[in-house]
Amino acid sequence: MGTDMTVLSTRRLTKRYGRGAGQVLAVDSVDLEVPPGQSLAITGPSGCGKSTLLHLLGGLQEPDEGEVWLAGQRIDTMSERALARLRRDRVGFVFQAFHLMDELTAVENVELAALLAGRSPGRARRRSLELLDRVGLADRAKHLPSALSGGQRQRVAIARALANEPLVVLADEPTGNLDSESTLDVLRLFEELRAAGQTLVVVTHDMRIAAVADRMIAMRDGVLGAGAQFAGTIYDGRR
Repeated sequence: MGTDMTVLSTRRLTKRYGRGAGQVLAVDSVDLEVPPGQSLAITGPSGCGKSTLLHLLGGLQEPDEGEVWLAGQRIDTMSERALARLRRDRVGFVFQAFHLMDELTAVENVELAALLAGRSPGRARRRSLELLDRVGLADRAKHLPSALSGGQRQRVAIARALANEPLVVLADEPTGNLDSESTLDVLRLFEELRAAGQTLVVVTHDMRIAAVADRMIAMRDGVLGAGAQFAGTIYDGRR
């Protein structure tokens, strides 16, 4: 696990919630490998475990069993301090609820992520402005999140996720709170990220987003697509 041919990998990854008769197996012994430059979509209904899996991949939750490897390092055994550093330097997160800082402008939200990753103030500001231009929001750089639409806020969040030049971007239902027009804007952005070779893992129930990925896997009851019940739900290769 964790070879040069994979950015992210897991081995028998397992996460449970609750105890006794009420225990839920959210992630059930998952093996997964994501090579550099691949965009992977994990689909499935609400409650199937896909968001929990993404949080485990990014070190936001600890597994009960199994291993998680990121950039050749096993992260499930890291100290919280080391894990926080790895997340800050190597991973970009995009969440359904945006998680922007309300008191900061769009450019300041993106810039903060670059500063935390160790960029100099000048470089952080330049990169933030470049990224906002990339996501089509150069003219909204000085706006607070409250002055932006939902789709614009998500595009700021995507720019922020790219601020530290991450090895991998992890996106959790990135269009879940968006209307159709805003969803198309985000869809185009993910198409651009895929074309640029950004390693990307997206969990989504939106098949328009999933269809952009190089590879798509269905998840059900904590298990990634395998066996007859998942027939037709694993796709591999660019289309």
